[in-house]
Amino acid sequence: MSSRRLLSLALPWLLVIVAALLAAWLRFDLVQPPALAHQCSAGNGPAWCPLRTLAVQAFLSYAYGYAALAAAVLALLWKHIFPAWLAAALGAFALMMYCPDAGALALLVGSLRLLRLQATNTAPLGEHRHGDRQAQPQP
Repeated sequence: MSSRRLLSLALPWLLVIVAALLAAWLRFDLVQPPALAHQCSAGNGPAWCPLRTLAVQAFLSYAYGYAALAAAVLALLWKHIFPAWLAAALGAFALMMYCPDAGALALLVGSLRLLRLQATNTAPLGEHRHGDRQAQPQP
């Protein structure tokens, strides 16, 4: 397998990991620290307090979960790599950002769809699968 093909197979999974790491950073470094929450609520916090407020409002309204579920439905309806990756990435993000039910479902659906699409795109031509789709005589 060429390195270019290997990269095209690994890249979606690496980007899912990046989405999960981004969500972990957002949760543990921006949302959860009590000192930052007190500073932001007092009005004398750092410049990224509006980002923190937006992140908190999004998980309180379950927006991450709804986005992940919408991406999972899109991945089931549209058989392409991008919606499958999007469902897995948003599922991982939602899972980290306090939307575990919808996040887990979207991560599962997106991962399974991504695996399926990658398997059908890379399956070798075998005895029962012909690349040119011509009829073959039976022995």
